[in-house]
Amino acid sequence: MSVHHGLVGLLSIHTGNRAGHTALAAGPDSFGFGLMEALAGLAERPGEPVLLVYGDEPLPDAYASFRTGDEAGLPLVVVLALGAATEGERALTMSAGPSGDGSSAPGMAAFEFLRFFLAGADSAAAAGERMRWEWRRNA
Repeated sequence: MSVHHGLVGLLSIHTGNRAGHTALAAGPDSFGFGLMEALAGLAERPGEPVLLVYGDEPLPDAYASFRTGDEAGLPLVVVLALGAATEGERALTMSAGPSGDGSSAPGMAAFEFLRFFLAGADSAAAAGERMRWEWRRNA
């Protein structure tokens, strides 16, 4: 199960789901790019819900040279069922741009998104390794 799409492949087989899936690996920016990909799929087919499954865990010691930051918050798994906003709901929007600081710990964007989403905040942001992610609730 060392490949990025291994777990979602097993889940698809187990549930008999023949829909496509995408696997991403972008270091500390993985959650942001994963959410962007999920939202793009939702925009392409608004009537079909999208499931985003994000997971991260500390790298084994044999791969210590590939660690990109503090792994104190890991392991982390986030699963989001995304669908088009219904009437009366405040839609979520996302934007991204270059970060420039390169200092984010793995999973930080996922933590910040969850804080924003669960608290009902109007906006939030997180810096990844290469990108700055921003989320807003539209009125």
